[in-house]
Amino acid sequence: MLTGKQKRFLRSEAHHLDPIFQVGKGGVNEHMVVQIGEALEKRELLKVSILSNNEDDKHEVAEALAKGAKAELVQLIGHTVVLYKESINNKRIELPVKR
Repeated sequence: MLTGKQKRFLRSEAHHLDPIFQVGKGGVNEHMVVQIGEALEKRELLKVSILSNNEDDKHEVAEALAKGAKAELVQLIGHTVVLYKESINNKRIELPVKR
């Protein structure tokens, strides 16, 4: 579980990133979740765009992505989801210490 300070830090790190996945009309599926999990292992932090033709609630989509990829939901702003998962082999992001 991330603290508020850690989430603020991750939001600032994610600000310059572009979404690398899109959730469209088909919604969240197993294949997409696996790909997002693999991308998180390489990058640790990424953005996912929810397209306007997606009929699901954006909050449900964000939760499904986070739960499926075993990641932390950092932020849902507009139709963009920011996810974080600490990498096992490619650790790059050093989070602020919990107090």
